[in-house]
Amino acid sequence: MYKVYILLCSDNLFYVGHTNNLKLRYKQHCWGEVDAIRSKRPLKLVYYEKYNPKIEAMNREKQLKGWTRQKKINLIKYGHPTKF
Repeated sequence: MYKVYILLCSDNLFYVGHTNNLKLRYKQHCWGEVDAIRSKRPLKLVYYEKYNPKIEAMNREKQLKGWTRQKKINLIKYGHPTKF
């Protein structure tokens, strides 16, 4: 099972990624083992979705990375990219 996740960084920006071990990957981010957001700690896991197979997770990650900040916020708050 793969998970697509959104982290809220200390600079108030979102980081989107995918993994097959969310608990470990989150720890790696928090420990500074991921160069892309090492300087943006502390981090908070704010959203994730489950996917199988891996290609679906990769496609969803790519889709979310292309979204506006507001669409991501609405997804996190309401489970849907448009405000109700």
